[in-house]
Amino acid sequence: MRGLLFILALSMVAPAVVAEDLVVIVNPKSGVSQLTREEVVDVFMGRNRQLPSRLTALPLDLPSSTAEREQFYRQLTGRSLAEINAYWARLMFTGRATPPILVSGQDESLLMVMDNRSAVAYVSRSRVNAQVKVVYEVGGK
Repeated sequence: MRGLLFILALSMVAPAVVAEDLVVIVNPKSGVSQLTREEVVDVFMGRNRQLPSRLTALPLDLPSSTAEREQFYRQLTGRSLAEINAYWARLMFTGRATPPILVSGQDESLLMVMDNRSAVAYVSRSRVNAQVKVVYEVGGK
């Protein structure tokens, strides 16, 4: 009983870890004003790499070690990162598609989107600035 009370007390004082809202961003000059969930899935899963504006999409992916990447794919596809990696291994083996370009982090994603009108990335909402455009809210909020 004392153990249960200790855990309860600890949970009240421990800071809550809250995942940040993720958004999909593009360059304002991309000609894209909005993407649907299906379009985002298609771009990041290699099914269709064309944006609605007819530009070839250049999707950017965060490192596997980041919580944002796990959150992005889990919320977008309902699959774990292990399942996503297995999916890409199969596609790459058959030569049918290539995975998104791996970047070092959210800062590099932002810079690449600002510099390339074909780039598509996901970042925490708190990282969005006036030089990029939000086209999809990953959490659906």
